[in-house]
Amino acid sequence: MSYKTYLELASNAIRQVSETQGAAIEAAAELLVDSICSGQSIFSFGASHSFMTTEELVYRTGGLMLVNPIYPHGMNLFVRPMTATSRLERLLGLGAELLAGSPAKGGDVLLLTSTSGRNAVVIDMAIGAHELGIKTIGITSLAYTSGVGSRHPSGKKLADLCDVVIDNCAPLGDAAVEIPGFPQRVGPLSSVTGCAIVNSIVAEVVSRLVAKGIEPPVFVSANLDNGDAWNARLLAENKDRIHYMD
Repeated sequence: MSYKTYLELASNAIRQVSETQGAAIEAAAELLVDSICSGQSIFSFGASHSFMTTEELVYRTGGLMLVNPIYPHGMNLFVRPMTATSRLERLLGLGAELLAGSPAKGGDVLLLTSTSGRNAVVIDMAIGAHELGIKTIGITSLAYTSGVGSRHPSGKKLADLCDVVIDNCAPLGDAAVEIPGFPQRVGPLSSVTGCAIVNSIVAEVVSRLVAKGIEPPVFVSANLDNGDAWNARLLAENKDRIHYMD
């Protein structure tokens, strides 16, 4: 039963993240806590399916209000033809331009997701962030990225450039399930583990803020009776570092 195989592999991958990435998740959370406590902003980026981790973080029930998306223009699934996304994420200089067009500045934190970690857009953004004094958190697959070469002239990959690197524990090629009689594995894992990772970071950040006596700016579901009033208050109180409401 291949569906059970996928669910078991996904469960095992999340367990592997929990068992091996705790220190990195805590380090990422501490970067975000420091940023929040000092009045800085938080940003998140990923191209194509890697943007799912950003979407999971932004404007989300139980999520931090302070995470600002940098949109992967031309590299999301609304683009036609969809194959253009693969070409654009390899375009030199695009990542630096996307970062420059955002409000991100020195002292902020940028979360970057790329399972292969090899394409120019995320590498250029990581390099640009370093030059601006922006701290970076990279979510990537160490098995995948160690099995492929860089597509950037520097020869670097995302894992080489970030202040904190979190392994999403996806396999080389991402797809995990082998089907007898079919050569290509199916069932990618990076979205499952990536979303689990960013939500675990949020949980750790909120716990640490509460321990410091700071009210975390967290969204309540708008479908709960008190949700609209709660969200409006915290959005107003933190408007100087929430850039996606403009």
